[in-house]
Amino acid sequence: MHPSRKAARNGAVLLVVAATALLGCERGTSAGAGPYSPGPARDGCPTVLAGARQSVQRAQQIRSAWHGPTTGPPAASGKDIVYVAQSMNNPGVAGAARGMAQGAKVIGWRVRVIDGQGTPAGIQAAFSQAVALRPSGIVIGGFDPGLTAQQVARAEAEHLPLIGWHAVDSPGPSKDPALFTNITTRVQDVARISADWVIAHSRGTAGVVVFTDASIPFARNKSELIKKDLASCRGLRLLAEENIPLPDTSSRTPQEVSSLLSRFGDRWTHSVAINDVYFADAAPALRAARKKGAGPPFNVGAGDGDPSAFQRINSRQFQAATVPEPFSQQGWQILDEFNRAFAGRPDSGYVAPVHLSTAANSGGATTWDPPGYRAAYRRIWRR
Repeated sequence: MHPSRKAARNGAVLLVVAATALLGCERGTSAGAGPYSPGPARDGCPTVLAGARQSVQRAQQIRSAWHGPTTGPPAASGKDIVYVAQSMNNPGVAGAARGMAQGAKVIGWRVRVIDGQGTPAGIQAAFSQAVALRPSGIVIGGFDPGLTAQQVARAEAEHLPLIGWHAVDSPGPSKDPALFTNITTRVQDVARISADWVIAHSRGTAGVVVFTDASIPFARNKSELIKKDLASCRGLRLLAEENIPLPDTSSRTPQEVSSLLSRFGDRWTHSVAINDVYFADAAPALRAARKKGAGPPFNVGAGDGDPSAFQRINSRQFQAATVPEPFSQQGWQILDEFNRAFAGRPDSGYVAPVHLSTAANSGGATTWDPPGYRAAYRRIWRR
């Protein structure tokens, strides 16, 4: 197995474990269009199409200027941050940690990473170790704080500021759990730009399959938003929604893709998935069906942007686009938010805008690293 594929799947497994413990796991199913009713026969959607094209064009731009915070307190000295990682085999979690390590050299802080190894027990143990170290602050790196309620309560009792990275659904401060801020893109924006890409790429006349994991509330919400946004174009047809639990993608996706090809043939032109990993596992079945890597179905990943997704996109092998997170920038932002907390200031309020990566604008990179933030944070910290 390609290491980045394995990493993405290992990271996803934890989310399923957590959701199963709290809600019970809904096993994978394949659904037809269901209540989705985009309208009459394929006549496109000229107004919606025009808006989608504009949104996609904006999201593909690589801005040279920084649009995040430009003012803030100078760097505090001697701070010690512990990053509790869901799993360092998860590319996003590891990417944010690397960004923190880079920024820590500039701001002059110590950053320690404790790996939760991708299991609830491992994460709880890692968080307990972090609290025992009595650092200046703790990062909840890529897992649901509900898994570590006791450890979170201990951190609060010790007055240790907590910052989440993809810890809760929405960016910004959180009261329950008590997070100074949570750093993530907005799921609504990610869902919308993914749907807009399909609308724009297909000129408003696509046959779409959506891949999701209904056992994870966040993933289920994302796919519902995607379907809602697709429904704005009455020329699109939702052919099927495939509910495949993320831990089962390697075993289930090839079979389901073969079934979809048999059922829909050339009517299946586009796909949207809540995680890029579905397309890693779809590729063998598409290849076996003699589909061209640069041809339909054209696939977009609604989130993450791990290195293997960029490799498929850049080589035009069964993935055309992804909506990546700026992992390194978010690592620097974590440090800046802590610095504001230490100074008694509110959080910056910055949320990274969605970006759409394709072979045309990636420049051969294997991650999305927007320009400008390093210089901006140096100026803020007086470093």
